[in-house]
Amino acid sequence: MIRIATPDDIPVLYALVRELAAYEKALDEVVASEAQLAEALFGDRPAAYAHVAAADDGSGEVIGFALWFLNFSTWRGVHGIYLEDLYVRPERRGGGHGKALLAELARICVERGYERLEWSVLDWNAPSIAFYESLGARPQDEWTVYRLTDGALASLGGGGTP
Repeated sequence: MIRIATPDDIPVLYALVRELAAYEKALDEVVASEAQLAEALFGDRPAAYAHVAAADDGSGEVIGFALWFLNFSTWRGVHGIYLEDLYVRPERRGGGHGKALLAELARICVERGYERLEWSVLDWNAPSIAFYESLGARPQDEWTVYRLTDGALASLGGGGTP
């Protein structure tokens, strides 16, 4: 079962974010708080959206999530969805929940006229890459992701150079 996340889901969403970070060997990089996640998803000006996958056993237990936001293509002239995080607990994988989460985001794209559903995957994450490619997703290997954070971002944003 896939549903839109609610404010009551914040504790489990936060726990799942931390589980994902641990899986990606980057738990020490998580500095966000539950309050920040709640503000981003449900504050006065939501900047992100989330769907959750609930267990099929009738318990309603949240076992996975997709957190996403809108992007925009100047070349196509329409919005798209950027999937920031997709995660299903390891013991629940193989039950179709990840595919169902992606299918829901694809449905939203089609319904709203968005022309892209995009995300990033770590180069070493072969199981996820195989899963995504089984759905018809293809890597965009002609692009390299760049990121400014921490001191470099502060320096540039403050008018200086890193």
